[in-house]
Amino acid sequence: MSRRFINSQFTTQVQDVTPDVKELSVPEEGALIMCEGVLYVGIDNEWQRLSTGFIPTTTNYGLFAQTGDSVAVTATTTETTIINGGVGTLSVPANGFNVGDTFRADFAGQMSAKNGDTLRIRVKAGSVVLADSGVQTMPSTTNAVWSLSLDFTIRQIGGVGTASIVTIGNFLHVKQSNNTSEGFGFNTVNNTTFNTTIPNTLNVTAQWSSNSADNSIYSDVFVLNKVY
Repeated sequence: MSRRFINSQFTTQVQDVTPDVKELSVPEEGALIMCEGVLYVGIDNEWQRLSTGFIPTTTNYGLFAQTGDSVAVTATTTETTIINGGVGTLSVPANGFNVGDTFRADFAGQMSAKNGDTLRIRVKAGSVVLADSGVQTMPSTTNAVWSLSLDFTIRQIGGVGTASIVTIGNFLHVKQSNNTSEGFGFNTVNNTTFNTTIPNTLNVTAQWSSNSADNSIYSDVFVLNKVY
């Protein structure tokens, strides 16, 4: 019986397959599948079980790359994601983390803001807030280039009250009119509501303080890597 090809062009979900499909498939390098609760990655045309239950034990491994602009968060006070679809995965299965797992997320895009209005950035795993920038007062700016870097480290694994994750974020925007840059940083340890015994899916949101049409932000680049 011939073996069929499974490629790596998944979005935010890992493909769930039966043992028969796994045995009869040929993976593209880096393809991810879940079979009977175990995560596998395609390496050298074979499925290799991941020793961590989530990610190969390489020093630096790409997890997700956004392939289109996010929806612009414009003229609204509703908290809205700044992530669009792409290739790879933003999800970690239950019990997929190990102590010391460290991740890096890099965003970039364009934004405009009304002078004196505020912007708030939240980093989430599902509905759980991992980090919160708080409200940040913005200067008047139009079509400014912005970037956001996020670093996460798993300090402890377990259920609510035991698991712990630290997140550090740095947000920078550059005015087009005079090339001056401004920004803010935030540092949060969540050891109260984070839970590694359930699936976790990364999300990053933006929220404005007013529905002025002068307020707008979107991302056109987002890459997530595992760095340890």
